[in-house]
Amino acid sequence: MLEYQSDGNATFHHRNAALLSVAEVEAPEVLTSKQLDQRLADALKRLRLPAGLLQRVAGVRARRNWRADGDVRAGTVQAGRKALDAAGVNPAEVSMMINTSVSREHLEPSVAVGLHHDLGLPSSAMNFDITNACLGFVNAITLASSLIDAGQVKYVLIVNGEDARKVQDATIARINSLEEGLSREDFMSEFASLTLGCGAAAAVVGPADAHPEGHRIIGGVTRAATQHHGLCVGDHRGMFTDARGLLDGGLELVMDAWKDAKAHFDWQQMDSYVTHQVSQLHTSSIIKAARSS
Repeated sequence: MLEYQSDGNATFHHRNAALLSVAEVEAPEVLTSKQLDQRLADALKRLRLPAGLLQRVAGVRARRNWRADGDVRAGTVQAGRKALDAAGVNPAEVSMMINTSVSREHLEPSVAVGLHHDLGLPSSAMNFDITNACLGFVNAITLASSLIDAGQVKYVLIVNGEDARKVQDATIARINSLEEGLSREDFMSEFASLTLGCGAAAAVVGPADAHPEGHRIIGGVTRAATQHHGLCVGDHRGMFTDARGLLDGGLELVMDAWKDAKAHFDWQQMDSYVTHQVSQLHTSSIIKAARSS
């Protein structure tokens, strides 16, 4: 069921959807923030920026990388298989597979096509990509739950695999090549690229009435603030971010959605809250604002 207002949240209430499993695959190589500091040592010295800035500001001690091209696809397939095994769902029972990865080596065909083949899913299983930055996985859960409620699908496999190595390498090379032309503002605009890492995850969503052991998907909200679409823009060459603008605009959006959602969901009954932003500043700001609302 969908409820919405012209200037506010769209609210979803699900009747018969359950999260049956979640699985992850970690990329094998660990890249610490200290190692990144060493690769950027000359630039940090020119800008008179202290070592340890990444860890202190973003709270990121390390991120992981795949070893070679193709590893991200293999890792995504592995995550999908782990999720199916954990849910006790045979690949032949999957009605739909949704890939939500931002990373892609080519525009056509969709990333979902190769994953569908590697996972050995039936020809009756729909497969496609939802590419919506960091929101794609949650969007896929909402879509899967709605289709299960409607009786159009039974089991939905959602997968995601990310490879940040090219962005990392391009960002480091560009920062080091700018020499005297690099300003602190330039460095900070690329700061977010250096927090990215590699990995894969998957989930299985199915009918709650057939799986009382599953975690019921009660619903959710969505709210657009697309006036901020230029605050973070990225591709394989790097990710360029207005950090202050993201903090201010993001905090406003989160709290507007949070307050409107109180009419539909009782936040006080939550056991855990999982925030998206890796930045310690973003997380602490959201917690402070939520407590005072």
